[in-house]
Amino acid sequence: MAGYKKLLVLLDLSEDSEQVAIAARNLAAYSDATILALHVVEFVPVEPLGESLMPTVQIEEELIKRSQRSIAELIARLALPRATGRVEAGNTKAEILRVAEEEQADLIVLGSRERHGLAILVNFTEDTVLHAAHCDVLAVRLK
Repeated sequence: MAGYKKLLVLLDLSEDSEQVAIAARNLAAYSDATILALHVVEFVPVEPLGESLMPTVQIEEELIKRSQRSIAELIARLALPRATGRVEAGNTKAEILRVAEEEQADLIVLGSRERHGLAILVNFTEDTVLHAAHCDVLAVRLK
């Protein structure tokens, strides 16, 4: 089997993102792959009493800029080789699948948390990606 050549690494920009990025870095080094670090801004505007405090487009643009800075800082801090960052806005599950297809990723790397009780019944992002992706998916078990 040939090694993976393009890894799509999903980062939610929480503290766990570092663990996912390190796993991807190690795998990329092993198979000489490039890394595309992706964060999806899924903005749901909240309008108390029907009045917007700030235009929703402006809020979304600010979230995207902050996310781009965070990804760039993570790539630099972890010295991810041959890595680029990308931020998209929209439905998280749909954007992940769209970008994976568009970028022709051959492996998607994402974090996965253990679930208990009623959480087992909820359709989490990792479940959707696992079953709908055109390529392999690696779930990094988060602490």
